Amino acid sequence: MSDATAPARHRVELSRAESLLLLGSVSLGRVVFTRRALPAIRPVNHIVDGGHVVIRTHEGAALAGLAVPPERPGQPDARSHGVVVAYEADAIDPVTHLGWSVVVTGYCTLVTDPDELARYEALLEPWWDARMDCAVRIRPSLVTGVRLTAGRGAPPATAP
Repeated sequence: MSDATAPARHRVELSRAESLLLLGSVSLGRVVFTRRALPAIRPVNHIVDGGHVVIRTHEGAALAGLAVPPERPGQPDARSHGVVVAYEADAIDPVTHLGWSVVVTGYCTLVTDPDELARYEALLEPWWDARMDCAVRIRPSLVTGVRLTAGRGAPPATAP
């Protein structure tokens, strides 16, 4: 079906809860961060855990070098909130261009608790063959999502 013969598409804004639910239904996305004052994008896999997005990475990765440990009580740090990143994932049909897209923007911090790291190692298998000895957590400050449906007033598609 070409774009000329495709039915009209309707954009539906999603709630924060629905956006996070959809984000949790897929395993791959893209993390966006700043490296040397320029935007950088990396494809990664993730899980949604307690409303946070968790990514495993390795110690030498650019994102791991930017993220900071979470603030410890009594030891405030100017960077203790982490570094601001964006995370995007979607499920859009390449033929019909129908589906959804979710973008999360928030602070990214290193996961330093050994029990949490072990848990994420068990839950989040790296999607490519590399040693992933770090994990980062994105605490969403802003969550936006859209669903593209066929025609005006079409019922929302169900999550994959």
